[in-house]
Parts: sequence; C-alpha cells; structure tokens
Amino acid sequence: MTKHLKESTSELHDVTFEAAVSELETIVSKMESKQLPLQDTLAAFKRGTALLQHCQKTLAEVEQQVRILSDDGKTQVLQAYQDQD
Repeated sequence: MTKHLKESTSELHDVTFEAAVSELETIVSKMESKQLPLQDTLAAFKRGTALLQHCQKTLAEVEQQVRILSDDGKTQVLQAYQDQD
C-alpha cells in the first residue's frame, strides 16, 4: 500500500486541489485495474472519498470567493466548467 493511502484524511488541508485531483486519478486507475488486494482497495476507496470531499469543499470556497469579487458581491450565475479535451 502506498504512503498516500496510509495517510490520515485529517491531513488533507495541506493538499492542493490539483494534487488531490491527480491522486484521485491515480486511485481510480489502480482500482479499475483490479490488481489491488481487497484491503488496499478499501483503503483506496476511503482515501478517494476523502479527496473528493476535499475537492468539493475547495471548489465551493472558490465559488464563494468569485461571487464576492464579481460585481461588488451581486449574485452571479456561474456556468459549469466544460473541459475541452
């Protein structure tokens, strides 16, 4: 099991959004490969869930900051981000 999977989820406040997304992608890839033992799969799922919650919280905070900064705090309708890959 990797170091990241063993880390406590309470340490996520130091993880950047980009690092969390990258780690989530790695976890999903490992889980999809079906090569992890059951215990490691469970640990990966727990870590992934914590990372997802961290990302959602970070996005909500940024969205709030954008609302505050846009048009002197007037409520703006924010468009969903569309990845252009």
